[in-house]
Amino acid sequence: MSDMTPEGDIVLVVDDSPEALGFLTRALEEAGVTVLVATSGEAGLGVAAKVTPDIVLMDAVMPGLDGFETCRRLKTLPGVAHVPVIFMTALTETEHVVHALESGGVDYLTKPINLEELRARMRVHLSNARSAHNARVALDAAGRHLMAFSAEGEVHWTTPQVTKLLGAPVASGDPHPVRARVAEWLGRHDRTSAGESFTVKLPDLRNLQLSYLGPIGPDEHLFRLVSETGADLQATLRQHFGLTLRESEVLLWISRGKSNRDIGDVLGLSPRTVNKHLEQIYVKLGVENRASAAVKAMLVLT
Repeated sequence: MSDMTPEGDIVLVVDDSPEALGFLTRALEEAGVTVLVATSGEAGLGVAAKVTPDIVLMDAVMPGLDGFETCRRLKTLPGVAHVPVIFMTALTETEHVVHALESGGVDYLTKPINLEELRARMRVHLSNARSAHNARVALDAAGRHLMAFSAEGEVHWTTPQVTKLLGAPVASGDPHPVRARVAEWLGRHDRTSAGESFTVKLPDLRNLQLSYLGPIGPDEHLFRLVSETGADLQATLRQHFGLTLRESEVLLWISRGKSNRDIGDVLGLSPRTVNKHLEQIYVKLGVENRASAAVKAMLVLT
């Protein structure tokens, strides 16, 4: 059993059966593996939130939070989404296997557990997870704006650059317009071919272009994000309202809810100079106040 997994791996075993926990713990520890145990789904989530395991062995049927729901929640924890989950259960019907995979599991073993089979499957999934993780690290280092989604539009992972671009993380279950639009697009298009693009409008009025790069794994679809720049938006405002370059800059920030002081700090102008530009903007837009100017700008940019 010494070659079950590379020495030093951390395995989280979630099972409400003391006998099963004892059996697996002994077998894994003999192989030089660090074993974390949890007797319920809730306890498993608590452990994973504190110590990220390399792989999870999950009992499917447990009182309270069952293994399927526990797996779904595990996949939403920061840093845990990439961790492979192998289900263990006496249930063998196809619907249970499908349920396990749809919940985020990578494999399914029937009880009683055959240790040789468990050893082989753990090695394969640990290797696959490390390869995928290394690829993501390389993409992160390259500074690419990339996101991976399930076919249902749930977020698998993103590069750090995406969080900077969007201003906040996009998590599974989040009603973010990017996640919602991707889910809609994936539901209507062929997921085996790459090259198509579509646009998402963000709350701050920026347009994001998402390009589908194709499937990169089981139920994992990769997209590249490209942001429409502020210069593009300013050009739209200049052309539509006949503004100067500086006036278009001020109006764009007004449409984003910024105060004169904030705009002055961004553009290197005094609040009084910003107000002077606003006076000209009101004349050209035919409005009397900043709220009306913001509404007109938003109608053009939306």
